[in-house]
Amino acid sequence: MPSSVSVDLSSVALAVISDFYQRGKALPWRSNPPVPYHVWLSEIMLQQTRIEAVIPYFLRFIEKAPDIISLASLSEAELFKLWEGLGYYSRAANLQKTAKILVQKHGCALPRDYEALLSLPGIGPYTAGAISSIAFGLPTPAVDGNVLRFLARLTLYEDNILADKSKKYFTEMLKSVYLGKDVAALTQGLMEIGQYVCLPKNPRCELCPVANHCLAHREKRTNALPVRLAKKTRKKEDLTVFLIYDRAERLALQKRPESGLLANLYGLPTTSGTLCEQEISKALALYGISRFELLWKTSAVHIFTHAEWHMTGYALRVEALPSDWIGATKEELSSIYALPTAFKKLIPEEFL
Repeated sequence: MPSSVSVDLSSVALAVISDFYQRGKALPWRSNPPVPYHVWLSEIMLQQTRIEAVIPYFLRFIEKAPDIISLASLSEAELFKLWEGLGYYSRAANLQKTAKILVQKHGCALPRDYEALLSLPGIGPYTAGAISSIAFGLPTPAVDGNVLRFLARLTLYEDNILADKSKKYFTEMLKSVYLGKDVAALTQGLMEIGQYVCLPKNPRCELCPVANHCLAHREKRTNALPVRLAKKTRKKEDLTVFLIYDRAERLALQKRPESGLLANLYGLPTTSGTLCEQEISKALALYGISRFELLWKTSAVHIFTHAEWHMTGYALRVEALPSDWIGATKEELSSIYALPTAFKKLIPEEFL
């Protein structure tokens, strides 16, 4: 429940803004004036990914696709190759879907309206709030997990922080103090405090510009908050994965289905379950492969947000690949095909 002790949120906001101007990080997507395309692209890339990891991807992406028109014009293979390594490829697909809508209906520009942004593929309340406030100066808070953690400690909030009502509660709270403030600096300042100062464990309160306002700090309860209910157990799936090479050392790739994990990406042939060496002949026969040389056996685990793949891999050599498969050389894997990290875990480094 919300604390009965009030916090001077207006003073907190002003201190956060001042701290951001003094210590805010110089990042390639931050400019004055802001470039809305850069703000949008960075916010999508930063979902589930650390800032330091995103920087080289962002720079590479805008070199190839410097604006909305060029993003909309990328081929699917180019798009996924630029995104390779960031994971959650649906984010990239939604980026391009939105870019095409912007070209067709919005004059190749992001709309300066929160609700209009919210209607676009891949843009939820947090991203719409971030774009609106940072790019367009609109009083729209952007509340993600880092900001939620900071606000829960600041106000001694003891309800489950993962509940939808918690995000709504703090979003409404921030709306009341966004009016009349430098909202771009406030949004980015809150992000930075959550990212670098108000850490999940052992927060760096000595660096916090509002530690004197923080109720959890005052009561020495920062490591007890926020309250999080246990997450649901991830679904575990056993898979057998085939690394099939032809005599020219080309690796067999298949286009994955249009829905489900790693949708529309190129991947290695797979079958459900953990097959033993005696069972793989029957599985390969379904692909029209009757003769093969077993090279090695390997295994790996890959953890997605809601699932775990427990993979057994068999590397094989065949005379020729089935005609409906793609044979990718080492150079093509490097330059053309975006192979998901889950599959890369099974492939020795010298083959990548």
